[in-house]
Amino acid sequence: MKKGFLISILILGLILSVNQQCYSFSFGKKNASQEQVTPNQFSQQARVFYAQNNIDTALENLNKIPEDERTEEDWLLIGNIMQDKNDIEKALYMFNKSVQKNPKYYKAHYNLGYIYLTKNQPNMALQEFKLAVRYKSDFSYGYYNIGCAYLKLKKYSQARYNFFRALNLKANEPDIYYNLSYTYKMQKNEKQAKVYLDLYNQMMENHEL
Repeated sequence: MKKGFLISILILGLILSVNQQCYSFSFGKKNASQEQVTPNQFSQQARVFYAQNNIDTALENLNKIPEDERTEEDWLLIGNIMQDKNDIEKALYMFNKSVQKNPKYYKAHYNLGYIYLTKNQPNMALQEFKLAVRYKSDFSYGYYNIGCAYLKLKKYSQARYNFFRALNLKANEPDIYYNLSYTYKMQKNEKQAKVYLDLYNQMMENHEL
């Protein structure tokens, strides 16, 4: 049975982590074992704990790194942790710190854009997503969410263009087909809307097998 059109667009719930992000950063006197651990080792340990969903221990390791020695990846991971804790304002702060460390770090721009999009700030989201694809031109999720931002702004031609750019890079993502269908429907092109809705439904049915 075919699914009807949903009212809302589909936004991919993807937040980028490192290699694939508490506010108080005071430090007490280090013990001997801590003095032997480098910032890079704390960072690596934090990634392992984060991958194991042990976010509090990951954060403890990251907090042992002095702020001026944190990499853009460290700030990104702290931001992800803040988002996991549903502290969105701190997550935004950390992602911005990541961008300050490396203005060309596409993952931080993408994560900022995703938060702005979920906060219904599509213009700010667009700025960040466009920077993400500027620094990583083959980043399909960046183009996809540019399309989602344009949908929120009711700029359907721009949305469709970016969905096709995403599709050219990642043809096996069902949500792209769904949002293309939605875009065509908003443009009163029912024939093309049905084509992409059928493709979406076929892909979802194959995923369920």
